[in-house]
Amino acid sequence: MTNELKHISVCICTYKRPEFLARLLRELRSLDTDGLFKYSMVVVDNDYLRSAESIVTDFAASSTIPITYCEEPRQNIALARNKAVENAGGDFVAFIDDDEFPTKHWLVTLFKAREEYDVDGVLGPVRPHFEEVPPKWAVQGKFYERPTYPTGFVIDWRKGRTGNVLLKSTLFADEPPPFRPEFRTGEDQDFFRRMIDKGRVFIWCNEAVAYEVVPSVRWKRSYMLRKALLRGATTLVHPSFGARDIVKSLIAVPLYTALLPLALVLGQCRFMTYLVKIFDHLGKLLALLGVHPIKDPYVTG
Repeated sequence: MTNELKHISVCICTYKRPEFLARLLRELRSLDTDGLFKYSMVVVDNDYLRSAESIVTDFAASSTIPITYCEEPRQNIALARNKAVENAGGDFVAFIDDDEFPTKHWLVTLFKAREEYDVDGVLGPVRPHFEEVPPKWAVQGKFYERPTYPTGFVIDWRKGRTGNVLLKSTLFADEPPPFRPEFRTGEDQDFFRRMIDKGRVFIWCNEAVAYEVVPSVRWKRSYMLRKALLRGATTLVHPSFGARDIVKSLIAVPLYTALLPLALVLGQCRFMTYLVKIFDHLGKLLALLGVHPIKDPYVTG
């Protein structure tokens, strides 16, 4: 028997977001643990210019929380997540995005839920935090709100993501690499799909809240449509993608396009909802033709 505390590695993948990263590290400095575990941090800089290094160095100089800085110069979120896992230690790995920040009870709430339900991982909600007052259409359209579920709800792979999650380290022991770099986005859903196929179980904990910073650039129409194109193109990599999805997109694009004038009359909220759907489906169809209008690995503005 041993009384040694469990250890959680909190992993952050970052790309040219120094202000967001600094804020996140400040919030992570004072997390509640209720004496149940100890934690450290791993920051993976996906910028070959190492733009996050000075932020991590400054934090390390003033904090008692151990922190590891490492670089993944190849711009790919899956490769960055793999680098984080390589440098993580202990019993559990938590992921939180660099544009998010947690509540004080975030990590201990995830930990308690995992212990109570004895599962392989626990996911929590990510709620929007607007830095400025957004336009009404952006709020009404719920473009920045994500679905939530009751605590204890067993998720399927489509609900899997790594923006707010606690995972058993043993998940990564026989899965090299855990995240596949051919996914430019949605690499986390692919990970959960493979894990669930192996019989792993993941639940939702609705009390383990993190907030995503939503700056004004993210309600620019160009940003939303570029994200939709990239999201649509990546769905082709999923094994579940097939002829039915192609037919659906072939029908959806002209249908939603025909509805755009009516949607515009009904308001910007409805108009942008349909336009985002069109670009989602266009992303799939263009990718089928070998056309990839979004070249950058990250859509940042």
